[in-house]
Amino acid sequence: MDQRERALLEEAASLAKENNKILKQMRRSARIGRVLHALYWLVIIGIAVASYYFLQPYIQKTNEAYDEARGQLDSLKNIPNPFK
Repeated sequence: MDQRERALLEEAASLAKENNKILKQMRRSARIGRVLHALYWLVIIGIAVASYYFLQPYIQKTNEAYDEARGQLDSLKNIPNPFK
């Protein structure tokens, strides 16, 4: 093996090592990105569930008030109209 071939072989080996290092960094970044993305959605879903849990009494009271008002309006419909 002459000097030129040896230099090319060493250059190819160093490029392969550099590529391997870059690929490992890319893989690590992809893993971290996936984990952070999953955490992001878990936080959003958790906030939604917690909001519903804490707002449930107010939602229930609002529904009860709506049902009561609706019942009263329905009872007004049953009153005969003396102006007909």
